[in-house]
Amino acid sequence: IMNESDPELSAMAQELWDNDMNRLQPGKDYRISLQEKAGITQSNDDGNDGATSPLFTFVDENIFKKETFLAFISLLDNYESDTGEPEVVTPEEEAENHRFLNSVMNTPTMKIAHKYLVEKQLSPEDTEKFKKQLYRIWFELYARRGSTRPDSSGFEHVFVGETRGGRTVIGFHNWIQLYLQEKLGHVDYRGYSLDANSPQPDEEKHILALQFSWKNGIKPKGSIFIGVSPEFEFALYTLCFLTSPNERVKVSFSIYEVEIVCHHYNQKHIGTTYPILIKYLRN
Repeated sequence: IMNESDPELSAMAQELWDNDMNRLQPGKDYRISLQEKAGITQSNDDGNDGATSPLFTFVDENIFKKETFLAFISLLDNYESDTGEPEVVTPEEEAENHRFLNSVMNTPTMKIAHKYLVEKQLSPEDTEKFKKQLYRIWFELYARRGSTRPDSSGFEHVFVGETRGGRTVIGFHNWIQLYLQEKLGHVDYRGYSLDANSPQPDEEKHILALQFSWKNGIKPKGSIFIGVSPEFEFALYTLCFLTSPNERVKVSFSIYEVEIVCHHYNQKHIGTTYPILIKYLRN
């Protein structure tokens, strides 16, 4: 276990954070209600709900009109949630994927990430070639465990969420999807998760471990950034995927020390990636 944060990746994460112009401000652009700690649960209907109210009490939806948010949200309905159901990517959906990549490429965050990856000789300098690389990492389909046909992609798993056998939610590490699904009544927030070593979650901070059910499945414990822009997550996860062969890398930025879990699938695609809060660097 590495105890030190990766200094170079931490510096990059800090730069991404400082340049994330589209990040929402807790208490102003959105509010969450943590309520109680979630129970230990494996099923959806065991009455173990630590939260009677939704997680999100308010989100200023004008934010969703920003280009990257708009492009991101248009991708969320393009997937079959059940693993084992083959994905069919229509030309229209492919165009939406490209629109999203184009929109994030125009942000300071992604430009910073690209420049760094070029310096490290991990990505092509040519923007179109870089986009192809991003497309492969995030959007190219592959067969997830137990499936013979391409039924998954890094983007679907991380940002949209999937179900396995209809009962278990896998992936689903994005707050925008969580908010939208909660608003539609598909998500039931069941309280925050806390283990012996993790710091108490905070409604004013940008990272949260939580439990929720989605459709008929349960996510016993998930961890997400809250209120950050799609481009921040996309840039940070891409950096971790390309720079680190390790499946876990520790980074410190702003007031957070975070472990970014990043599983590679065949070294070509993102299997899953998400943040785990280790500690607050100051309160």
